[in-house]
Amino acid sequence: MTEQVLRGRVLSFRRRPEGPADLAACDWFEDGAVHIRDGMIVATGDFATTAPAGVSVTDHRPHLITAGFIDAHIHFPQGEIVASWGAQLMDWLETYTFPAETRFADPGHAGRIATAFFDLLLMNGTTTASAFCSVHPASVDAYFTEAEARGLRMLGGKVLMDRNAPVALRDTPQSAYDDSAALIARWHGRGRASYVISPRFAITSTPEQMAAAQALIAAHPDLHIQTHLSENDAEIAFACSLYPQAKGYLDIYDRYGMLGPNALLGHAIHLSDAERDRIAETGAHAVHCPTSNLFLGSGLFDEAALAQRGATSGIATDIGAGMSWSMLRTGGAAYAIAQLQNRKLDPLTGFWWITRGNADVLGLTDRIGTLEPGSEADLVVLDSHATPELALRMQAAQDLKDELFALLILGDDRAVVETYANGRAVKPKAPLAA
Repeated sequence: MTEQVLRGRVLSFRRRPEGPADLAACDWFEDGAVHIRDGMIVATGDFATTAPAGVSVTDHRPHLITAGFIDAHIHFPQGEIVASWGAQLMDWLETYTFPAETRFADPGHAGRIATAFFDLLLMNGTTTASAFCSVHPASVDAYFTEAEARGLRMLGGKVLMDRNAPVALRDTPQSAYDDSAALIARWHGRGRASYVISPRFAITSTPEQMAAAQALIAAHPDLHIQTHLSENDAEIAFACSLYPQAKGYLDIYDRYGMLGPNALLGHAIHLSDAERDRIAETGAHAVHCPTSNLFLGSGLFDEAALAQRGATSGIATDIGAGMSWSMLRTGGAAYAIAQLQNRKLDPLTGFWWITRGNADVLGLTDRIGTLEPGSEADLVVLDSHATPELALRMQAAQDLKDELFALLILGDDRAVVETYANGRAVKPKAPLAA
């Protein structure tokens, strides 16, 4: 048995805050403790009453301890193409994404990128992500093998695409089904791995392959489904031209049984009111990718319009179109996008979104996203004075709200002091080149 206590300023969320002063939405301990035993949280509270005698204490004061960050939409093969210049969505896929993903036919390349991928996630305090791998089963094996070695709770799956992509990246309806079924049998539920059925988007799947994906969903109703929706005007027009019988882009997925509480719909920017109503009705989840949407000029995601209908949205980096691996920076970008729509994203809600909010979307709040007893001990320790800019801002900070907002706007990997996965401090394996 392993047992320890982490001491620091502890923050965990019970529900979505209703504004910047809604501290009742969270558990907040200025001198707090998280008691961990065998990778699980035993108790969280004031240090004086929570830390048992005789248990080793790691003192992180004055730093902030929260649940580990969760990234609800990321592309494992695209780390090398972050900051590739000069295109919108469809051109960007053809110019950068597809060539990069072709290299994942090589298991050695996939393994090397997996090391760097998880190093970067952990350096940024991200302990869970839902990832698209490439079309190659070897990419999925590399992804989950590396996650398992580090004790991480990760979701992911091979993309399905049998048209409108280079020949080297195409599967078939039958091979997509067979490869996915074999990968599900190999990985889903093994340790902390969860498989996600992953048709890339309607443009790269024929109706026959969408039917194969529907059969996979029927055979494995507990699995998540992830895809892309309504990111770009040209994409929408192209997708609808390929499925003329559908009443719109969302309806393509609806016709193949892909909507429901396990559905993760990346981007979902250009939605009609009827589509928002249908997302809420089915319990599906749009996933906001703010830095990616800005980078590709795709548009402004309207989270409030979905929330008004009772839909809960995720938030994500969307690496490699995303401009930062940091969920802190991602939350800051979401604030800016809300401002452009005359909406308000307060700091408490920003931190809720990248922790418990995303856990809610993934249906994993009983395991991750909070520091509640019985949760898996995935945590991040943050230094709100980590950079000169943060230190200067904190001189004028008056309360927790100011500190959290500073971290969302100015924070990045430099603010991450320590990342814990399953109760263990996890470090990068390979120093990244300067």
